[in-house]
Amino acid sequence: MAKDSALHAAGNPCANRYDRAEWAGAFGDLGTLVPFVLAYIATVRVDPLGMLLAFGGAMIGTGLYYRTPVPVQPMKAIGATAATQAAQALTITPQAVFVSGLATGVFWLALGATGLAQRVSSLVPRPVAIGIVLGLGFAFMLGGLRMMAGAWGLAAVSLALALLLLSNRTVPAMLVLLVFGAAAALVAEPSLMHQLAAVRPEFRLPSFALAGVTWPDLVAGVAFLAIPQLPLTFGNAILALKEENNRLFPDRRVSERALSLSTGVINLAGSMIGGVPMCHGAGGMAGHTRFGARTGGAVVILGAILCVVALFFSGSVTTLLRIFPAPVLGVVLFLTGAQLALGSCDFSKRKDERFATLVTAGCSVWNVGLGFALGWLLLVALRRGYVKL
Repeated sequence: MAKDSALHAAGNPCANRYDRAEWAGAFGDLGTLVPFVLAYIATVRVDPLGMLLAFGGAMIGTGLYYRTPVPVQPMKAIGATAATQAAQALTITPQAVFVSGLATGVFWLALGATGLAQRVSSLVPRPVAIGIVLGLGFAFMLGGLRMMAGAWGLAAVSLALALLLLSNRTVPAMLVLLVFGAAAALVAEPSLMHQLAAVRPEFRLPSFALAGVTWPDLVAGVAFLAIPQLPLTFGNAILALKEENNRLFPDRRVSERALSLSTGVINLAGSMIGGVPMCHGAGGMAGHTRFGARTGGAVVILGAILCVVALFFSGSVTTLLRIFPAPVLGVVLFLTGAQLALGSCDFSKRKDERFATLVTAGCSVWNVGLGFALGWLLLVALRRGYVKL
């Protein structure tokens, strides 16, 4: 509790900061962002210009509005489905991805505007909400371990550096990790230095991305991509993020309505310029805060960097992102998950509620929508005596 209080006690809580800690915390969500960006470029052939510009603009707006490290992330179910199915030569085109962003944007904007998001959220008991956050933390840790598996030696050194510097106020752990990771990438692939030296700025502007949408794109984007994502977004981007933000920053609370509306707005705007479906997420907030962020300044910083890369270096994105080795990003993701899991250990004193929390967490590791449904049903059954422990 003392650490939680420290998150919001220092400085003016109503103002964003752009100091060294915010710069370090700005990169705390790269473990999620970079792999999905690369997958969209490599398998779905999404133009990085519109995608990164949409992310950057959404991050700047989000950081300025919420003034806490509310992240902007790729929608994971849509991203994973689009990448895997496109790799299997099925009908997942960039336009289908843009349509899925438009459809999810309309849905969340409607839920926020009508107040339905808050009404649905009020039906979710706190033990279930805590279980979702805990499960997401474990899922991030497992994802980090999988990314580290490619080079355990590099991962071990990176993890040791991060653990040694996490509490160091002078030398931000994330900045050291990024420098170390870039050095390791250049040593492992000396030709990368020449490729980076050849990168030149080339200004481009996005075009209207929905102009070439066909009926197959519309069907695939709505039915195959957007609809299966909805439970995951509700659990991670609405329920879990509200829980995490309001625990860490009680003086800058967020509501289900606001999160739903901002999710809708960033997706509607992003889909117009070639952005992929985006959401907020508790894991991203844990990543930003784990590495030093305490205000929305961290999100604004990352957003500004992405906008510059999009507008001037979109043709060289794959080369630029190769300076972030997967094992180092895995360390970031693992520590993010640990932060999220440890922060959700405020269990109920009642045995039945603790059991429901653990079941919810176990299911949420694999599927947040399933964890939410089973946890809620189990808790109702326990409270009404249908199931006894």
